[in-house]
Amino acid sequence: MGLMTIKRLPPVVAAVAALAGAMPAAAEMAMGGAMPMMQGEGMHKMLTDAEGMTLYTFDKDAQGMSACYDDCAMNWPPALAAEGAMAEGDLALTERRDGAKQWTFRGMPLYTWAKDKMAGDMSGDGMNGVWHVAKP
Repeated sequence: MGLMTIKRLPPVVAAVAALAGAMPAAAEMAMGGAMPMMQGEGMHKMLTDAEGMTLYTFDKDAQGMSACYDDCAMNWPPALAAEGAMAEGDLALTERRDGAKQWTFRGMPLYTWAKDKMAGDMSGDGMNGVWHVAKP
């Protein structure tokens, strides 16, 4: 399986969009990416994107449906799938209200956290009691 990168919204794009009054649209704008992958060993396993950035789940999501849009999606960019991506095992796809496809793990949509700066960062884990590192 070839790997493509899940990309987060670059800060400069978010800033320009904010100045233009298009922040909600910008929150939905991101390049699609590769299937998430498992990193770590034993009890330290977690899902990451192709760049090694930690993926998270959101307790307010309903099974297979994202509840994170607008400002939420600016802070928690959805892990979007590349065009033609295919589900495999516990990894599947859900359609966001803008038509973009988002990766899910065991039915829960996946996100990155804008404040994680390096591969392996997990600073969003436990945020507001509703964000959690995606683990098997």
